Amino acid sequence: MMMYQNIIEKLAEGNIPSPRLEARILMAHVCNISPNEVTGSLKLNEQQNIQLEHLLQQRLAHKPLDKILGHKEFYKYDFIVNEDVLSPRPDTEVLLEAALELIQDSGISSVLDLGVGSGCILLSLLKEFDLLEGIGIDKSESALQVAKTNAVKLNVEKRCKLINADWFEPQFTDHIAKKVDLIVSNPPYIPTADIATLDTEVRNFDPMPALDGGIDGLDSYKRIAQIAPYLLQENGYIILEIGINQTQAVQNIFEQSSFKLLKIINDLSGIERCLIFVKK
Repeated sequence: MMMYQNIIEKLAEGNIPSPRLEARILMAHVCNISPNEVTGSLKLNEQQNIQLEHLLQQRLAHKPLDKILGHKEFYKYDFIVNEDVLSPRPDTEVLLEAALELIQDSGISSVLDLGVGSGCILLSLLKEFDLLEGIGIDKSESALQVAKTNAVKLNVEKRCKLINADWFEPQFTDHIAKKVDLIVSNPPYIPTADIATLDTEVRNFDPMPALDGGIDGLDSYKRIAQIAPYLLQENGYIILEIGINQTQAVQNIFEQSSFKLLKIINDLSGIERCLIFVKK
C-alpha cells in the first residue's frame, strides 16, 4: 500500500519540486476527490494503488504533471492538454491579458491565433467576449483536435474556426477568407542549438515543432511579418510572445515590414515577453 508520506518521499528523492503538493494532487486524482481532502490516513484500494504507482513512475520520469493528469489551468479556465500541444504557461497569460485589454479598448471583433495549440489563448479570448469571432491555425492535426475539444468544453466552438495549415506554405494567406482585427501568436522561438539545454519536462514532453524557432529562433517572426499585412485590417494589431533577449531583433523584423511597435510587456520575472505592433 502506498501512503501519502511514502509518495512525498519518492517525489522528493526524484527531485520533483513541491513533492508534498504533487503527492496530494496525484492521490486526489486517483481517488476522485479534492487535493484538500487528502490526508495521511487516506486509504487506497488495490486498483487505486496500481493507478497511483503508474502515475508516480511517469512523474519520476519528469513527465509534466499536467500531461499526466490531462489538463491544465490557464487564466480562468481548465484546458485539456496532451503531448501534442505545449503546456500552457503562466508567462503566456501576459500575452492574453494584453489582448483582453486591447480588445476591450479598440472595438476588435475578430482574432487570428497563429499556432493555436491547445487553444488556451484564443478560446480564453472568445470566452471573455461574447461577440468576438476567432480563427485558430495549426500545422498539427492532432493539436487541432485538442483545441476542438477545448472549444466545445468552453462552449465557444460556434465562434471558432480551426484550420489545419502551415504558415510557411507559399499560398498560406488563401486560408483566411476575410482580414482580421488582431493576430495573436506564441510561435516557436527557441534557437535550435538551445533545445538540448531545455528542462527535461519541456524537451521530452512538449512537441518539438512548437519549440524550435530555427538557427536564430526568429524563423516564425520573419514569416509572420511577411504574411501579416495580408491578414490584417488597416490599423490592425499583432501581439507576440518572444524569447529572452529577442525584443530588438523582432522589433526590427516587424518595423521593416509595415508595423510600428506600440508596447513592450514584461512577464512575472521582469523579462520582456510580449510585443504589441500596429499595422501602419
